[in-house]
Amino acid sequence: MLSYCTNVHPAEDLPGVLDQLDHFAVPIRERLGWDRLGLGIWLAAPVAAELAAEPASRRRLRAELTARGLAVVTMNAFPYGGFHDDVVKHRVFQPPWSDPARLRYTLDCVTVLSELLDEQAVYGSISTLPLGWREPWTSSRETRCAMALDELTRVLRTSEARAGRPIRLAVEPEPGSKLDNIAAAVDWLTGRVDPRFIGLCLDTCHLAVSFADPAAEVARIHAVGLDIVKVQLSAALELPDATDPHGRAALAGFSEPRYLHQVRERASDGTVHAIDDLPQAAAELPGVGTQRVHFHVPLHAEPTAPLVATTGVLRAALAAVTAVGPLPHLEVETYTWQVLPEPRGSTRVDVVAGTAAELDWANRTLDAVLAEERAAV
Repeated sequence: MLSYCTNVHPAEDLPGVLDQLDHFAVPIRERLGWDRLGLGIWLAAPVAAELAAEPASRRRLRAELTARGLAVVTMNAFPYGGFHDDVVKHRVFQPPWSDPARLRYTLDCVTVLSELLDEQAVYGSISTLPLGWREPWTSSRETRCAMALDELTRVLRTSEARAGRPIRLAVEPEPGSKLDNIAAAVDWLTGRVDPRFIGLCLDTCHLAVSFADPAAEVARIHAVGLDIVKVQLSAALELPDATDPHGRAALAGFSEPRYLHQVRERASDGTVHAIDDLPQAAAELPGVGTQRVHFHVPLHAEPTAPLVATTGVLRAALAAVTAVGPLPHLEVETYTWQVLPEPRGSTRVDVVAGTAAELDWANRTLDAVLAEERAAV
């Protein structure tokens, strides 16, 4: 089922979550003309804790979803809370998996998803952060992360035995984090986790920023017996030629104070230079290669030239994933509508129209990729 991630909405209490169903999710579904719409639901930690503690509230939320033609197969448990604060930046990586609060939050999400999981779902998925930001990092922190994931796995086994369907954790590599890319995540997870319950979330924006080859990375994951549990369909911002002064000026227009926008520049010899946020790009990158920015841009609308969106990486990743087995959960995750440069800064109506257009684009793209795969067989 194709879903969109509700972390695009700022609701951080249960009434707000219910409100966003009527003001965003239902209008999106109706605009698309779909009988059912998938939600990749995001709940801030206090809301997840409240729902986990109150079975009646979980049953009510499930009933409200069903009545509106909305279905849940996946959750996003990367942001802990405050995801629409004025400044988020590195705080989105807090608490790390070495902090017991991260385990408690994820366990609450397991309880909630077990109740909300759509009847047609083979499994449920929960995407999570790549352990934490890369610094500070110690061996004791690494040990605590491994212990927390072991405890989570024990709970996931019990949950599957009780419900008959697994809930699976999807670790999401992100540039600059402890698990900076797919290779780092595969190296860390292999031999440490039970692949039946813990795998990868492939975010195609993050994949593009790392300048990785989608087919090679999908093959890397499967070669060690891990699974891609979830794919987040997202596009990064690209400046093909960083020597272009107009392009550099256009890119600088995407610098904003809320979210972290990691930048990578690939030189002609293949060397990749890295910085942690877009405002540093002009001063700290060579400015001679191709630059890609962790800024989730709308899938259906190219940015103004000479900037482009990395939707080609998204298509290649989808093709690689469809070639190796059943589709994992697919989630459109463009959470940046409110911080796009003018004149694209959004209102409530813009988010409805834009998200519906993205879902339509993603659905048509998926159909085309699947048709190409069938033709190649």
